[in-house]
Amino acid sequence: MKDLNDSVKETDNPVIGIIEKWPRKPKEYGQRLIDYYGDPDEYSASRLIWHNTGDGWKRTILSTEEIPHNFPAQHHDFLEQVINYKVPVSLFSSLARFDGSIIVERTKGEMSARCAGTSMNFAAINLAHDIISGEKTVEAAREEYTELYRTFQKGEKSPYTESFQFDLPEGDTGDTDVTTL
Repeated sequence: MKDLNDSVKETDNPVIGIIEKWPRKPKEYGQRLIDYYGDPDEYSASRLIWHNTGDGWKRTILSTEEIPHNFPAQHHDFLEQVINYKVPVSLFSSLARFDGSIIVERTKGEMSARCAGTSMNFAAINLAHDIISGEKTVEAAREEYTELYRTFQKGEKSPYTESFQFDLPEGDTGDTDVTTL
């Protein structure tokens, strides 16, 4: 077991001692996630990870790394959330054009969104699904995401920011590719 003495504050919960040293926004969000999901399943000095949180996320990863992101407005991404999802290879570029913080892992069969909070991660994944299913163009999804962000900042909530608006895939979503030798 890792020695956490350097990270632990005077507390019974070593995770709280760890996040006390984090930058302000990840620290605040870390406390909210602990309040909502409970203690993480894994943790280190720079990350907290929850598995199968009950709201559809396969994995929730909170990091001290704050990645600058200008879409739809300037902010920093530090929360990545993952679902099982088989994305057709032909749509990888479309998803990248939609939002650079949509991450697709073909072999694992996962898609994730990385933003500054769960609500906008839900919105990003829901809109990515709309692009994949042909319900929206990349441009329409970008416009809707911008509007969802604007209204969310005013305290208004949309179903797109609260939960998945499609049935999450079940079973194997991975694509192990083909042997070429």
